[in-house]
Amino acid sequence: MAKISLIGAGSVVFARRLLQDIVCVPELSDSTVSLMDTDPERLALMNKFANKLARDTGTNIKVEATPDRREALDGSDYVLTTIRVGDSYERDIEIPLKYGVDQSVGDTVGPGGVFKALRTAPVLMDICEDIEDVAPNATLLNYTNPMAIACWAIAEATDVPTIGLCHSVQHTTADLADYIGVSKDRVKGWVAGINHLAWFLRFEVDGQDAYPQLFEAMENPEIFSRDTVRFEVMKQFGYFVTESTRHMSEYTPYFRTNEETIEEFNLNQIRQDLQRRTTRVDDHYTQLLEDANTDRRLTAERSEEYACRIIEAMESDRPTVINGNVPNEGLIDNLIDLSSVEVPILIDKLGFHPMAVGELPGQLAALSRSNQGVHQLATQAILDGDKEAAFHAIALDPLTSAVLSLGEIREMFDEMWTAHGTELAAYS
Repeated sequence: MAKISLIGAGSVVFARRLLQDIVCVPELSDSTVSLMDTDPERLALMNKFANKLARDTGTNIKVEATPDRREALDGSDYVLTTIRVGDSYERDIEIPLKYGVDQSVGDTVGPGGVFKALRTAPVLMDICEDIEDVAPNATLLNYTNPMAIACWAIAEATDVPTIGLCHSVQHTTADLADYIGVSKDRVKGWVAGINHLAWFLRFEVDGQDAYPQLFEAMENPEIFSRDTVRFEVMKQFGYFVTESTRHMSEYTPYFRTNEETIEEFNLNQIRQDLQRRTTRVDDHYTQLLEDANTDRRLTAERSEEYACRIIEAMESDRPTVINGNVPNEGLIDNLIDLSSVEVPILIDKLGFHPMAVGELPGQLAALSRSNQGVHQLATQAILDGDKEAAFHAIALDPLTSAVLSLGEIREMFDEMWTAHGTELAAYS
């Protein structure tokens, strides 16, 4: 039976969703789920919850918990990574904001995203080394950001079969259905690009092109106000993008460079949003604590996450199609070769089979490539231990370069580097 290892099991949202998904799949009822985290309190809580969930739902899943990563990985068939490495509002958000770079999330691109990559990708590559040693047949399903940079570095440095997973395609599909007033199960999309800059190249309802309905819906001020940046991008570039208005606003030079535009697109909410996310995580932890200790019988229903659907398809031979991040080996002709791209992928018992998309419309490819320059230089910095390449990555960032001169970028970079102390000692 399959062994599924979750590295970063203290991630209460993702770990809970995965466990609930697993107990809903009959073919996985005899699986072993190995939980690993460096936080003993969170690991113990997730272990208690997982065992109660397995008992209450009547599965035979065996749950293990260990702080030892190699022990958790040993003999694994599927490895999920949901880790955080040194994330810091003060370093990743506050320092750039002081210089005028107003990031909305700062975890996948921009100054915050590049420094997160410098901290995080080496740990993911260490995990891959362990996988190659003790779980050579495992597939890695990575949920850790920054997705595009991390997956590019993993593919260059290791031979571990990897798919980077996000839920922006699923969320956006639901959003689009809502905007045009139809149920989600009637909507289909053909989506490709890079993580958080993937595009609905086709958007259909009941097999018919639904873009005219979406453009019509955009004219409704109430609907436009719910997704200002993405509708503006669709209006000007012709296609709808997968990442949220809040997040999408930091991937381009158009929306966060002056107070008037920030106000116009209702984006002046960075601190409120960060507080909201912190509160949300705390709420999830409180709920997990309650569920792990309640006498009430727990139930489970499947989430929209792709991970368990991939495992189910490979274990049961019921094929499925998901969107995931893989190396660009002839998949999107006008994006960088071997970069990390997000495309439809067929999953079956033989593994995963990315689908070739051909060329993106020129304007979409160009906008995506503006972010790929950041990905490419950050990946080079990680693989070569090259501090200067990390600076170049930030200097190429579309939002940063729209706000700061090169000298100002250098000053900001040096301050962020100093704030990391010895954490980046491997770079020179």
